[in-house]
Amino acid sequence: MTRGAALLVAGMTSDAGKSVVTTGLCRAFARRGIAVAPYKAQNMSNNSMVVTGPDGAPGEIGRAQWVQAVAAGVTPEVAMNPVLLKPGSDRRSHVVLMGQPAGEVSSRNWQDGRAHLAETAFAAFDDLRTRFELVVAEGAGSPAEINLRASDYVNMGLARHGDVPTIVVGDIDRGGWFASAYGTLMLLDAADQALVKGYVVNRFRGDVELLRPGLADLEQRTGRPTYGVLPWHPDLWLDSEDALDLAGRRAEVGAGVRKVAVVRLPRISNFTDVDALGLEPGLDVEFVSDPARLGDADLVVLPGTRATLADLAWLRERGLDVAIQRHAAAGRPVLGICGGCQMLGRRIEDPDGVEGAAGAAVDGLGLLDLVTRFGPEKRLVVHEPAGYEIHHGRITGTTTAGNVSGTMVHGSLEDDATRDAYLRAALGVESGASFPAARAARLDLLGDLVEEHLDLDALLELTR
Repeated sequence: MTRGAALLVAGMTSDAGKSVVTTGLCRAFARRGIAVAPYKAQNMSNNSMVVTGPDGAPGEIGRAQWVQAVAAGVTPEVAMNPVLLKPGSDRRSHVVLMGQPAGEVSSRNWQDGRAHLAETAFAAFDDLRTRFELVVAEGAGSPAEINLRASDYVNMGLARHGDVPTIVVGDIDRGGWFASAYGTLMLLDAADQALVKGYVVNRFRGDVELLRPGLADLEQRTGRPTYGVLPWHPDLWLDSEDALDLAGRRAEVGAGVRKVAVVRLPRISNFTDVDALGLEPGLDVEFVSDPARLGDADLVVLPGTRATLADLAWLRERGLDVAIQRHAAAGRPVLGICGGCQMLGRRIEDPDGVEGAAGAAVDGLGLLDLVTRFGPEKRLVVHEPAGYEIHHGRITGTTTAGNVSGTMVHGSLEDDATRDAYLRAALGVESGASFPAARAARLDLLGDLVEEHLDLDALLELTR
């Protein structure tokens, strides 16, 4: 059976730019007429999307791989992210395997408990290579995490499995790029080193000529070139994968600008739900965890969470529950999405212990007349024209009460008509942006930057 080409985009650190480079390469290679598929063996993120699986049933994958598939112009599928780990606590993650719930993995059995996950991930990767001309794989964290190398199937473990040439990306805006580039390579064993072919600089500000001497020195020391320097660009932002940098989407404060305060829950999930609000020129979107920051908000958003009961307790510990109730009592709008919607209700029940102790039941904020009951079966639904459901909790009751509203549908605000209708009703303002157009423009911008600043011909030659 014919096997397509492949390239692994590894990173010197988390949030180094792997997703950005992978997305940009998918866009640029697709423009050249290459049938390209994105892939990430294992993603650890609470930001996910619902796609249709090979048997027609809905399945769950990381949002980054969904965006990369959109960039490549192909249909997103579960094989593009066969293993998704959704952190439920600092030491335990829920496993989604080929789009479906598959138990848990903890820090105690991190290495031994993932052997079957590697088998599934490799099978999905091999399958994609039979159906696409090129697979651009994204690594996770750093390939130099030598304490995890024995059980790795995302970075050099994947590269060794498929004999995949690898480039290493680093965020130079953080500093220490050259040391990280050299150190990443030197910590690998000889067989892994042989697959690392070079580097990419990400988020560079300034005159690239100042980098040339250092890049030449690095190549002399390692025998590996740098395939390009991607510049920092103010208009470049993609659907986020994790919560490392929740800075919000800040507008210039002025007359008529409305403040949107998004509660930054400890286990926040699918916070990309508010990305569309961040595009609106008249909205200043900020993630907050201090009750005082809600005082001057025009709209409060209570987003999704991977642990509704635990985050509701956190909300009360910080006094955010009282601040939200006061905001609503003052006649100002509150929007709850998925777990946030459940918190706004009267009662949350967990008879089977889906989120903790069996039989747990707590009062919600009492702003909506609804009751949530958790069950073991996860609901996965795709909505048109935009939106999707991912939740264990089933709600009964009403999702609207005056200025307070809730929805179990993630991503519904990405539909321009839906967002415009909500903003008119909640804030009396009209939408001034198109989210689908903005996403397409961002992907095209990224494709342009990659074509201009990376040596695509050399990278393609690597894969062959």
